[in-house]
Amino acid sequence: MLVLAGAGSGKTQVITSRIVNLLKRQKIPAEQILAVTFTNKAAKEMQERVKASAGKLAEGMIISTFHSLGVRILRRDIKHLGYRQNFSIYGESDQSGVIRQAMGDLGLDPKQTNPDLIRWSISMAKNRLIAPEEYPVPSGDTLAAAVKVVYPRYQQLLQAYNAIDFDDIIMMAVRLLESHREAADYWQQRFTQIMVDEYQDTNACQYRLISLLAERHNNLCVVGDDDQAIYGWRGADVANILSFAGSRPGCALVKLEQNYRSTGTILAAANAVIGNNKLRSDKALWTASGNGDPINLLIAADEDDEARMVIEQLQMAQYRHKLPWRDFAILYRSNAQSRAFEEALRIEGIPYVLVGGQRFFERKEVKDALSYLTVLNNPRDEAALVRILNFPRRGIGDTTLMRLQQWSLEHDAPLHVALARIQEIRGITEAAKSAITAFSDMLQTEIKSFRPMEMGNQITALFRRLGINEEMHRTQTDATQARKRIENIEQVINALSAFEDRNPGATLGSFLERISLLEDNRREADDGKGDAQDTVTLMSLHASKGLEFPHVFLVGMEEGLLPHHRSADEDPTVAEERRLCYVGITRARQRLTLSRCLTRRKYGAREERFPSRFLAEIPEQLMEGTTGIETAGTGADLGNDFFARMLAE
Repeated sequence: MLVLAGAGSGKTQVITSRIVNLLKRQKIPAEQILAVTFTNKAAKEMQERVKASAGKLAEGMIISTFHSLGVRILRRDIKHLGYRQNFSIYGESDQSGVIRQAMGDLGLDPKQTNPDLIRWSISMAKNRLIAPEEYPVPSGDTLAAAVKVVYPRYQQLLQAYNAIDFDDIIMMAVRLLESHREAADYWQQRFTQIMVDEYQDTNACQYRLISLLAERHNNLCVVGDDDQAIYGWRGADVANILSFAGSRPGCALVKLEQNYRSTGTILAAANAVIGNNKLRSDKALWTASGNGDPINLLIAADEDDEARMVIEQLQMAQYRHKLPWRDFAILYRSNAQSRAFEEALRIEGIPYVLVGGQRFFERKEVKDALSYLTVLNNPRDEAALVRILNFPRRGIGDTTLMRLQQWSLEHDAPLHVALARIQEIRGITEAAKSAITAFSDMLQTEIKSFRPMEMGNQITALFRRLGINEEMHRTQTDATQARKRIENIEQVINALSAFEDRNPGATLGSFLERISLLEDNRREADDGKGDAQDTVTLMSLHASKGLEFPHVFLVGMEEGLLPHHRSADEDPTVAEERRLCYVGITRARQRLTLSRCLTRRKYGAREERFPSRFLAEIPEQLMEGTTGIETAGTGADLGNDFFARMLAE
């Protein structure tokens, strides 16, 4: 059976009811029922609901995550694969150690090929059921060539330590069931009824595991929504759910299309957007709760104006209707977008929580970037100086830093003086002295030449000379993480440029002082509101899946953001980006506000922005008059004009 469960259609209740029906009416023994989902939270919620309805009848059934199921299978039968039952499961730090050992055994220099990139590549291969001997090597791909030789050695070392890594759990369970009849017979006979939640998010490995377990009895019920398949970037394959019914003769199909969450207007907008995806199952959400308010569209001059307008709208709604802060959520495509909204919330003293990530000004790369600004403003700030001493990496290690600080204490001199007199300090290698001299000279030149005008441009030029973008790509586990960190550093420059625009004659010191005051405002907002849970929620669209809020602000509705430019380059149909927009729209229960900017800053310079094609897909009659830019016209007009221009081009 395939249950296509639209957003807000009561999916968890349906799954729970089906399990209870199997236990109470069909008299299926609990130990023969398996329900699989993706998170411990979802599994726990399902367990609690089943126990509340079925009581002792539920004792012995398994409701677990994919990985918990895999461990259960391996603990019993991993001996068939040459491991002992007391195997260890290695996390990232242990994995990295084994990867480095494997590289050392093979004579590979970790300075030439990042071990974390190799670990990430092996992880992706395992999620796609690619064994070491099957790993492909595209011509000219040096990383893939390194993975090809490290991957088998890495697996040999893991087996020698009687250990597996997190990605091995499901892959090895699949290998076990495919190659050992005794193990397959046991588990296939054990589970006569299998249910899988969020089936649209399964990858090749998970799909194969479930197919093997259900092979004997063919009592497999999967639940999901292809319109909410948003994890293709981490290996999930929406084809698993789209092809399910067609590949299984006699498969029953049930559609859950009644939405119990959102207003009719919000659902009409969601249906209109997702209907433009060509490869999808045919369904449309509806509600019996009425149309509700029209969708509001804000058009802002830039990202700071957008944040100001959103927070004003939020405050007005909160005041007029006496609502708690937790009724509001701000959703965005890229985590770097949180900066402007965090600033605006801090200024107003509104408590907020950032879900799925660190607060903007607490992110490592942001602190590193701000430390450069701090040292330019005050070379005596030793905490900031220590932070940038080896960022980007210059070969200045902890021992060298210890000797610098020791000399500084003994001579009662600030650290920047110690850097300038590095040749007098003993116990430091010539290579480190050379690196410190170059760093100190660079810093003195920058300090002397820095001027309180066009500061954003000066910092952009400095970061380019330092090669910070290249450093991000060298040190992060994959290109996506590197780009996220680069975007965050870019936002620091954008914040500085925006501060200059709003405050003629501003200095670097006044900008840094403002950042410090914002932090104090945040602490007061967090500590002085009583209920720690009563906070505005900020989160990415990916993190919002499965949640709902009375009032949702879906921001950054622009080409390049939603759809994101990288996704548009990889897939011109932007099918997954459209599903992401659909997820964002359907998080709203009562009120949905969309926003976009006419310009945004990129490394401090303003760039013209165009409305998202998804705005053009929302019927004009669902939209409310725009706010903020008098000459902008209606939001739908702007979207349609842009979409028409795209088609013409």
